Amino acid sequence: MGSKKQLKQPKIGILGGGQLGRMLALDSARLGIQLYFLDKSSDYPAGLVCKSDHFVVGDFTDYDSVVDFGSQMDVVSIEIENVNTDALKTLESKGIKVYPSARLIETIKDKGIQKELYKTHQIPTAPYFLSDNRASIIEDLKSKNWQYPFVQKARTEGYDGKGVQVIKTPMDHDKIWDRPSVIEQAIAIDKELAIIIARSPLGNTAIYDPVEMVFDESANVLDYQKSPATVTPEQRQRLVDIAKNLATQLDLVGILAVEFFLTQDGDILVNEAAPRTHNSGHHTIDACHCSQFEQQVRAISGLPLGDTTLQSPSSMVNILGDKDASGIASYDGLDKVLSIADAKVHIYGKHLVKPKRKMGHINILSDDVSLVNQVKSILKVTAYEQS
Repeated sequence: MGSKKQLKQPKIGILGGGQLGRMLALDSARLGIQLYFLDKSSDYPAGLVCKSDHFVVGDFTDYDSVVDFGSQMDVVSIEIENVNTDALKTLESKGIKVYPSARLIETIKDKGIQKELYKTHQIPTAPYFLSDNRASIIEDLKSKNWQYPFVQKARTEGYDGKGVQVIKTPMDHDKIWDRPSVIEQAIAIDKELAIIIARSPLGNTAIYDPVEMVFDESANVLDYQKSPATVTPEQRQRLVDIAKNLATQLDLVGILAVEFFLTQDGDILVNEAAPRTHNSGHHTIDACHCSQFEQQVRAISGLPLGDTTLQSPSSMVNILGDKDASGIASYDGLDKVLSIADAKVHIYGKHLVKPKRKMGHINILSDDVSLVNQVKSILKVTAYEQS
């Protein structure tokens, strides 16, 4: 009898070792694939769940660190956009697969370039202009007769509510950041929505149901979401069509999360996109046949894409640090949340808590939205020690 040929598993390196990397590691292990990570400390969430020799301590923004790490891999991917793309281009020139590509990451990590892409390909988005510093922003506001309020978004290095602020009146001009920015017209929003699409090297796609997001306005960070979103069939199809178009234009391989505004006039506008797993898709771990994390590993490995069917209506609640918490994390009320049958708790293993820091999330496998408020009122992340 002839022996069956075993397919060699690719050696996959991930730039970034935070909570997204942790969840990638956990789901890839189910497929028998061990990931490698590059980040500044093995105490980060991904480092706590992977083999010690699979976590390389280094800086994913440093050219040499990324080239040295990536040169040992078959495939390099990301869990954060703020990586050294010059190094990724060098790896691509060596024949190493980089998913998403360096060009795609450069497009998305700069919100100005991202916005220009939307304009070029007729992808609907809020009115905007680009400015380099505070003085030019104020001058452009005057010359364009811009209406208030407006949103200032730093072109680079913004995430989890950082790098975004609302300027409500001309009296707030002193609050404008002195940095290259996207100035975006504030939109009368009915709902904020998101959709996640996976795309393989062959161009095959798999799309998750749209979700509806509710934000913590004080920190501009996702508070909770529900899936599926309450939208019409026509609106759902529009979300899917836009996401597919954007993934195609970007020549995506991997995962793309697209955030949308549904305006009070019924228009659908793209807010922004991320070429990686995303907070809006954490419910997929428990609510879908194939999670967004397993899906990323499948896509970049050339494996068949997984089934995105939603098995249960769900909500996802972010576990955020208490507003005054600073020190060693204490999860008050965790035992009570664990007694709720429909609540699936995911703690990221971060040692220190900070105000509004993402410490974990809870997936609620139910259409009973009252459970969202219940778990939020029960679980608080405080600090053993205040500093």
